[in-house]
Amino acid sequence: MKKRVVIFGDSNTWGYDAATGGRFNEEIRWPMVAAKLLGNEYRIMEEGLCGRTTCLDDPFNEGLSGLSYILPCLQSHSPLDMLVIMLGTNDCKERFSLTAANIALGMRRLVKKALEAEVWRDKPNILIIAPGPILKECELSPVGKNMGICSDKSYEIAKEYKLVAEELGVGFFDSDKYVVMNDIDFIHLTADSHIALAKEVSEIIKNSLESKELKA
Repeated sequence: MKKRVVIFGDSNTWGYDAATGGRFNEEIRWPMVAAKLLGNEYRIMEEGLCGRTTCLDDPFNEGLSGLSYILPCLQSHSPLDMLVIMLGTNDCKERFSLTAANIALGMRRLVKKALEAEVWRDKPNILIIAPGPILKECELSPVGKNMGICSDKSYEIAKEYKLVAEELGVGFFDSDKYVVMNDIDFIHLTADSHIALAKEVSEIIKNSLESKELKA
């Protein structure tokens, strides 16, 4: 059986294209680009959902809590070798009134639930990705009507996620150095950023799973 990896995220994992209001194709979406880079020994399951949060129920849209869906999601794709999670952008919405530290607590709940799930082929192997920060211009864009005041706290998420990763003994990657937000809504990745992110994350996945094989 191929090495099985779930990539669990929001619209920037789903592949939202701000220029069209639609979805980037498989040649651009970062989970699918990562799958191509990793090759035939890997099976990448992309689990992106626009609006998804770490653990929050949105009052206007149902089914967006990652915590509520993570277990059946992982069970349906089991047995798993690795889980990659990139969430937190939607937790920044003003209506949730969270700090970056609060958002990290949501990620902590999500990771703990995944660690305890009986879905792993071997031992749990999880990577937390801190999403790229929301640019301030987003608050003045049409998307800002939904997001509200959200930018400042997004810049603090990475350091809080790193603490969670260290506490729980899972991997951590800060995507900020590798991605750029578009100049339309200032919250979604450019096409080039999808490619750049795929290159970095595919290397992390490969190194993580190959090092496990070497240790075994």
